[in-house]
Parts: sequence; structure tokens; C-alpha cells
Amino acid sequence: MEFLLAALTLGFLGSFHCVGMCGPIALALPVDHSHPAKRILGTLSYNLGRILTYGAMGALFGLLGKGFVMAGYQQWLSIGLGVAILVDVLWPKSFSTSTPLLQPLYKVVAIIKQTLGGLFIKKSMESLLFIGLLNGLLPCGLVYMGVAGAIATGSPMQGALFMMAFGLGTAPAMLSATLLSGSITLQWRNNIRKAVPVVVSTMAILLILRGLSLGIPYISPEMSKTDCTKHTCCHKK
Repeated sequence: MEFLLAALTLGFLGSFHCVGMCGPIALALPVDHSHPAKRILGTLSYNLGRILTYGAMGALFGLLGKGFVMAGYQQWLSIGLGVAILVDVLWPKSFSTSTPLLQPLYKVVAIIKQTLGGLFIKKSMESLLFIGLLNGLLPCGLVYMGVAGAIATGSPMQGALFMMAFGLGTAPAMLSATLLSGSITLQWRNNIRKAVPVVVSTMAILLILRGLSLGIPYISPEMSKTDCTKHTCCHKK
């Protein structure tokens, strides 16, 4: 439950960064401004698309995390992800994006952007939904943080829930960006954005504590002890 709360908080505070990065997309959405109900439904369709994509990503990366759990590396995975996130917060340029290994990703992103351009011409609920689905695939540092949390859950279901909670956290600001346009001032966004590193660092510390298995309920449960007990019972049988 604490990880879902962390996902919601990360999404909410990070959403003001999202408004800065994806704000132009949200403001340019082909929603029907002639009728308030259609405008709201169109905006909801776009955000539903984003959340569905995040959920699918969470399930996929949760499945990846499950592989580490089955191999017995869940604790080390959790600690490693937490340390990597902290390093990225303290030294943002630690992980370079200029590596040749990412070139195929850039090509995929270019195709997504091209497809998005075609969807903006159409004014329909379906196009707004697909804009949201594709927008969720665009590179974003905060989404990467959410993905790290999904991997740490070690479960496709929990990973999906984590990423969907993250998406729900971003929804209020993204809805406001479309429906209320300029009501969110730049100064307010900048002030909220300063809290993002604190939330991300908190999530990283939770991951590290979880991996350390200190026996603290909800925060750092003794996972290894539980597993050993189960194995002992099996041996006794």
C-alpha cells in the first residue's frame, strides 16, 4: 500500500514537470471546445489512454521483476534500483542518453511522433484515446522512475497497479492543462517541481529499505526470513 501511495505522490508532484514537457500536447489536443461535456470527455479519453499504457508497461516490467524474484535476487534488485535512482537524483548526468544502444529507441520514438501528428488532425474520441496511448510511450524521466518501482514489485499485477496509480497522480494537472489552459502559472509549476527530487529520493530510500529486510512492518519486511521458514517447513515434511 505504501508503494501505491508513493506512486500517486510521485505522479501528482511530477505532473507539473509533465505539464512542462507534455503541456504543448495537452493544449493542442483536438478536443471539441464547442460543448463542455465533449471537451471533458475528450480530455478524459486522452488521460485514460496514458494510464492504460502505463498499466501495460507496469505489468511488463513487473513480469521482468518477477524473474529476479524467482531467481532469488529480489532484495538486491530493490537495493540496486534504489541506489540507481538516488545517483540519478544527485548527479543527473550520471546516465548518459547518447549511447549507441539507444539509437533503435530513438527511431521508435520518431515513428510514434509521426503517428501522433496524424492523429491530431482527427477530432474524435478514438483519436484522443490513441493520442494518450502513444503519449504514454514517449521518453520521460519520471516514467522511468515509475518503471523502476514497477520492477521492484516483482509482480505483473502489482507493477500494473503501481504504474496506473502513477498515471492517476498525473491526471489532475494534465486535466487542468487542457480544461483550464493557463490557470496553472509557471511560478506555481516551478515551486511544485522542486519537490519532485524529494519524492523520488523518498521512493528510492523505500526501495533500499525494502531490500535490506530490516523487519520493519510495511517499510522493510523480513522477506528472507519468511522464505526460510517456508523452506524449513517443507524440509520437515
